[in-house]
Amino acid sequence: MTTVLGNSDLLWLVLALLSGGLVAGFLAGLLGIGGGGVLVPVLFETFGLLQVPESVRMQMVLGTSFAIIVPTALQSFRSHLARGAVDTTVLRRLGPYVVAGVIAGVGLVSLVSGAALKWVWIVCGGLLAIKMMLGREDWRFADDVPNNWVVRLVAFVVGMISTLMSIGGGMFLVTLFTLCGWSILKAVATSSGFGPLIAIPGLIGYAWAGWGNPDLPPFSLGFISLLGAAIVIPASVLTAPLGVRVAHGLPRRKLEVAFALFLTAVAVRLLISTL
Repeated sequence: MTTVLGNSDLLWLVLALLSGGLVAGFLAGLLGIGGGGVLVPVLFETFGLLQVPESVRMQMVLGTSFAIIVPTALQSFRSHLARGAVDTTVLRRLGPYVVAGVIAGVGLVSLVSGAALKWVWIVCGGLLAIKMMLGREDWRFADDVPNNWVVRLVAFVVGMISTLMSIGGGMFLVTLFTLCGWSILKAVATSSGFGPLIAIPGLIGYAWAGWGNPDLPPFSLGFISLLGAAIVIPASVLTAPLGVRVAHGLPRRKLEVAFALFLTAVAVRLLISTL
C-alpha cells in the first residue's frame, strides 16, 4: 500500500471489514443477493483509506468482493438446497446464459475505467433501490418462469451487469422470479444457486483483467486483494446460514425497505466520489 497506518487505524479497518463480512453473509442467506451490495461500499471506503490508486480502486473493490462472495454464495446455496427450496430445473436451464453474461462482463471490465464501473453501480443500484422500496410480492407477469428467449436474454444481462457490480445476481433474479409467480422464498432459494455461477468465473475474470497492472497494491492477485479477502471470508461464511434460517421464518418487507435505503446511500456516495 502507499500509506502507513497506525495501530488504531488498522484496528478500525479490520473491524470494518469483519463487520461488512458478517452483514454480507447474513444478507446472502436472507435475500439471496451474494453480499456484494454490502461489501462494495465497505471495501470502497477501506481502499480509499489505504490510498489505493484511483485508477484501480473500483476494480480492486469489485474483484475482492467476488473473492469474498464465492464461499458465501456456496454456503448460502448449500443451505437452501438442503431445505429442498431450490428449483434445480430453472437453475440448469438458465445457468449457461448467466455464465455467458459473466464472460461478457469480464471482457468489459478489462476495457472500461473505474469511473464507468461506478456509474454502473450508481444507475443499477438506484433502480434496484426504487424497485425494492415500491415492489410488492403480488405483482405478477406470468404464472411460472417461461422457457423462451426473453428470459434467456434477461439471464445473460443479469450475468453481465452482476459482474460489473460484483454481486451474486440475486437482486435481479429474485425480482424476475417473483414477477413470474414464484413465492419469495422459492425465488430467494433458487437465486442463491446462481451466485456461484456468477462469482466463480467473475473472480477468475477480475484476476485476469488486472494481471500485471503496475498500480496494484501489495498482496494482490490481479484486481483481488488477498489480505481483504482473508479477513472478510470467515465472517461472511459464518453468518450465511443464519440468514437462511431467518429467510425461512420471518416476514421480509421491512428488511427490503431498509436495504433499499442502504442501496440509495451507496449510490449517492459513489455519485459524490465520481463528481
